[in-house]
Amino acid sequence: MSPGILLQEGDWTRLGEAAAEIRRRVFVEEQQVPEEEEWDALDAECLHFLACREGTPLGTARLLPDGHIGRVAVLAEARGLGIGVALMQAAIAAARARQHTEVVLSAQTHALPFYARLGFIAEGDIYLDADIPHRVMRLSL
Repeated sequence: MSPGILLQEGDWTRLGEAAAEIRRRVFVEEQQVPEEEEWDALDAECLHFLACREGTPLGTARLLPDGHIGRVAVLAEARGLGIGVALMQAAIAAARARQHTEVVLSAQTHALPFYARLGFIAEGDIYLDADIPHRVMRLSL
């Protein structure tokens, strides 16, 4: 990970404003996901992760109570700095600490190699979510 990156974890009340802005920019603006599909009632139940450099939020992810990892997003200008890997490692560590035996995610197909490098295995068919091709991936802990 790039020097000067600080990783935080916490609830939606603490990290939600910054995480929501990153998700809005990546999913709603960049990927054209309709806002009503991006926001759900699960944020309040999740453990959130936020990566910042010099106080500027650059990436986010969330861990659902059932061990799913989701809403992994890194701002375009911060990609390639290792932020996505750091967010995923934090989410995986948190899942282990919560005694989950596996983590599951819904990967956009362009990101399959990224998750595979972290040990995730793709399963099942490709499907559309918000008109974006996805595939389920799983990592045993």
